Amino acid sequence: MPKPLSAIQSYGLAVLAVSVALAAALLLERYNFRGVEFTVFLLAIVVTVWYGRTQAAVFAVVFAVLIFNYFFTEPLHTLYVTRAEIPYYFIFVFFASLLAWFTAIRRRVERELVQSRNELEWEVAERTQQASLLDLTHDSICVRDMDDVITFWNRGAEELYGHRAGELVGKVTTHRLLQTVFPAPLEDINAELLSTGRWDGVLEHTKADGSGVVVSSRWSLRRDEYGNAVAILETNNDITERNRREHEIRTLNEELGKRAAELEAINKELEAFAYSVSHDLRAPLRHMVGFTELLKKNAASLLDDKSQRYVTIILDSAKRMGNLIDDLLAFSRIGRAETHMATLSLQHLVQEAVTEVRQDAGGRNVVWRVGKFPDWCGDRSMLRLALVNLVSNAVKFTRTRPQAEIEIACVDQRQDQVVLFIRDNGVGFDMKYVDKLFGVFQRLHPREAFEGTGIGLATVQRIVHRHGGTVWAEGEVDNGATFYFSLSKPQEPDL
Repeated sequence: MPKPLSAIQSYGLAVLAVSVALAAALLLERYNFRGVEFTVFLLAIVVTVWYGRTQAAVFAVVFAVLIFNYFFTEPLHTLYVTRAEIPYYFIFVFFASLLAWFTAIRRRVERELVQSRNELEWEVAERTQQASLLDLTHDSICVRDMDDVITFWNRGAEELYGHRAGELVGKVTTHRLLQTVFPAPLEDINAELLSTGRWDGVLEHTKADGSGVVVSSRWSLRRDEYGNAVAILETNNDITERNRREHEIRTLNEELGKRAAELEAINKELEAFAYSVSHDLRAPLRHMVGFTELLKKNAASLLDDKSQRYVTIILDSAKRMGNLIDDLLAFSRIGRAETHMATLSLQHLVQEAVTEVRQDAGGRNVVWRVGKFPDWCGDRSMLRLALVNLVSNAVKFTRTRPQAEIEIACVDQRQDQVVLFIRDNGVGFDMKYVDKLFGVFQRLHPREAFEGTGIGLATVQRIVHRHGGTVWAEGEVDNGATFYFSLSKPQEPDL
């Protein structure tokens, strides 16, 4: 049931409602919706009657008639009324008045129903009180007069607070007895209670032993037959434990948020450290490789076979370390680089990746099966790197096959997501180690059998996550592997 407005608010509502109706009618007329002005202005009058006062409704009717005459009857923009139009205005005023009357009656009936319901609730509570039935509940129930003096205190209240009814009824006020801590000024709470007849909220009370308790409190106002407030029924339920747990959950969430922020900061520091160390290692490593190659070239005649093998091992290890540093730098850059989203052709991107990897396949006999792909939104350079890494893996791990077969296709496409896969008939892997696939420096095969640094798949995972997707794999030892990754379309910002 809407709360009645003051006189000023009611007249303001009338002006606002008729003005909005005028704007709506003019807008509809602009789009050739004619003959609806009558209905629109009637709706404005109904709104005024429902939320405002009767005098404001009468004003809304007169105001609507004047506005209607000025904007929608010939001659326009005048208040002139011809004799032929008088019946039309009479019908409008009649319908508006009739509608306002019906609305006012309905509002009054609903107000009376609410009041009757409240009176019925109070009557039930009073009879229950007289029959001492309220003592059978464990809920804390008390009744107090308008001076807050306790007139009824049930057994549930005795159990909760530790005060006996005989010590309180007619002698003390509830707020002083329980040292109530309110969530808002008491004046505001009482104003809401007097206005609506009800109030709900959380209060803090003090028991007889001095301990605190948090309760969910509900107040209901009782009025006599003349509409005067005479008593307040208060029901309190102990929510101390629930409130404590909610506080603990909030505290834990705050701590988790702080730890997440700390972890993110630490992760960024580690990435910066890895980038810096890797970058600083490249110069001495280049010197090591360069001088080892010079030693191998210029002193080959002075070294025996064993020493030359040592030099070769040093050179290969240094080169492998260089590759590792390059991959680590690339992995670090992915985490630090900004994602530049743009519409791109996944078809062209896959073809570019296949062409690049095919050049490094050493003329091997590879059967390529490439499907159809949609246009998508993403960072071109990042997605190209992810595809190159996955396709390179497929080529590498099919090296032992006389006839390598590699398939690249789209397995699932929706409006907001697409899933791609790269399948090969290579050496595969054991699914119990699948969780290690995308970790940094993780390898499932000996380095002597297949080269690599163990960073490529971790880079793929980071790129896919930057595009709102996930990456996973399925495989079987000596029976090939399939790598899947999904891409999500970025959400458009709310305007």
